[in-house]
Amino acid sequence: MDLLEGRSAIITGAAQGIGLAIARVFAGAGARLVIADIDEQAAKDAAEELVAGGATVLPVRCDVTDEDGVEAMVAACAAEFGSVDVLVNNAGITRDATLRKMTAEQFRQVMDVHLFGTWLGMKYASLKMREQGNGSIVNISSISGKVGLVGQTNYSAAKAGIVGMTKAGAKELAHLGVRVNAIQPGLVRTAMTEALRPDIWAEKLAGVPMGRAAEPEEVGRVALFLASDLSSYMTGTVLEVTGGRHM
Repeated sequence: MDLLEGRSAIITGAAQGIGLAIARVFAGAGARLVIADIDEQAAKDAAEELVAGGATVLPVRCDVTDEDGVEAMVAACAAEFGSVDVLVNNAGITRDATLRKMTAEQFRQVMDVHLFGTWLGMKYASLKMREQGNGSIVNISSISGKVGLVGQTNYSAAKAGIVGMTKAGAKELAHLGVRVNAIQPGLVRTAMTEALRPDIWAEKLAGVPMGRAAEPEEVGRVALFLASDLSSYMTGTVLEVTGGRHM
C-alpha cells in the first residue's frame, strides 16, 4: 500500500530501534525520508540500508535539543523534497534512577530531549506545514506517561507532557490542515529491552494480556496510520500500542 507515495517524512532518532522500524514501514509505503539522528554515522548507515531497498533517503545529523539544528533539519527536508508532509518526533533517551538517586542533570536531560525536542520539532515542522495547508505530526509518547513507572519520574513526566503538548498543538493547528497525534508504546522488543535481566523481562511480559512484546514494526504501522490519510479525521488522539498492558 503506497499510503505515503509522493510525501516526505522526517523521523527523529531514526538510526535504530523504533525510529528505524518506522522508517522501514514508511519507506515501504512510498515515503521520501529524512533520517535524523544525533549519531551521524548511524544515520548514514540506516540510510544506506533503506536506499538499498529502493527508498529515497536523506540522512541528517540532528540534536533535537538544538533549535538551530532542528530548524535546519526541517529546512533540509523542504529543500531536498519540496515539502514537509510528516514529522515523527521519536528521538528519546532514558536516565532511569529512583527519586533518591536521580540527579538534577539526569532529570533535565530527559526533559530536554523528550519535551523540548518534541516542541522544537512541532514548531518548525508546523511552520512549513501551515504554508502547505496540510501535514501530520506523530509524537512518540510511552505508556510510562500514562501509568508512571518506578525509577522513571523524569521519563514518565516527559512522556505525559508529550500527551498534553500533542493535544494543545492539535487544537492550534487543526484549522490550518495540520494534524497532531501521539502513540504510547508499551513493551517493545528492542536491543535495549532484550538486554533486561530474564526475570525482569518475564515480569513485564506477565503484565501483557496478549502474552508477548511488540515488534518495533508494529509501532511503525500505527505511525503509518496516523501519518497517512487513513486517519484524516483524527487529531489530538493518543493510541496505545501495548498488547493490552495497563489498559
